[in-house]
Amino acid sequence: MPSTIWSGAISFGLVTIPIKAISATEDHSIHFRQVHLADMGRVRTRKVCEIDGEAVSQDEIGRGYELTKDETIAVTDKELDQMPLPTAKAIEIVGFVDADTIDPVRIGDSYYLAADGQVAAKPYTLLRQALERSDKVAIAKFAWHNRERLGLLRVRDNAIVLHAMRWPDEIRDPAELAPKEPVLDEKEIEQAVQLADSMTIDDISGFRDAYRDALEELIEAKSEGKEPPQPAEGEEQQPGQVVDLMAALNASVKQAKEARGESGEHATVHEMKPRKKAAKKTVKKVAAKKTTTKKTATAAKKSAGRKPRSA
Repeated sequence: MPSTIWSGAISFGLVTIPIKAISATEDHSIHFRQVHLADMGRVRTRKVCEIDGEAVSQDEIGRGYELTKDETIAVTDKELDQMPLPTAKAIEIVGFVDADTIDPVRIGDSYYLAADGQVAAKPYTLLRQALERSDKVAIAKFAWHNRERLGLLRVRDNAIVLHAMRWPDEIRDPAELAPKEPVLDEKEIEQAVQLADSMTIDDISGFRDAYRDALEELIEAKSEGKEPPQPAEGEEQQPGQVVDLMAALNASVKQAKEARGESGEHATVHEMKPRKKAAKKTVKKVAAKKTTTKKTATAAKKSAGRKPRSA
């Protein structure tokens, strides 16, 4: 059983539900240590005072806020604990909204909320079923680590999940990143939609971290004194240049259909006609748009499929 990260209660109107929070995700990344290559000894980070140059123990370290370059004030744990924070021991539900109104960019780490004891079972189930029947998610405020946060409560497999969320002013405006709108042909848009349709999948549970698998093979080979595995010929992907957007889309649709076991014979929607010289600049802009659109679509798929993870 995973360890409890936090315990408190859900405040739902006049209903109080004792709960304990457990991380909903696991870190399966392979972690490395810093070592001295000459003798493989551990290299540790020492905390040193910049004034006297002496190493400082943990009990000598506190928090300080820098008012100016030459003035810093200390803020103690006791002072932080005494601050008026109504949500310090409660996840306070402040409203309900439709799930599709939540911007995925605002969602952070996820935590399962388990009923803390049999007395919490009935109100916990009541809230869970209310969320299920209303097809809504709850917006809540809570405080962990001396900081008030915004959260979202939803149901997953009969468990209530808390997703930490970022405050509205923490999200950057992407308007300044968008390129100037290029001229797109309607057939190009239709072909891009056809490509998305041909690449549609029903289940993403089979995806694996290929880099982690390769890293495990590397570590295993080195631990056994063997040569690290070498990538097969043609395995490394080289970035290509899009010369003709429609030709690339047609080829992509054909490839996607063949990968799904479908016939790729009729993948091409129309024959390509030579472009006028004046259209050369537009083609370059369209290529840039295609790259941006592809990245945005990939990011959206990942956000929708993954389990959300800490604010």
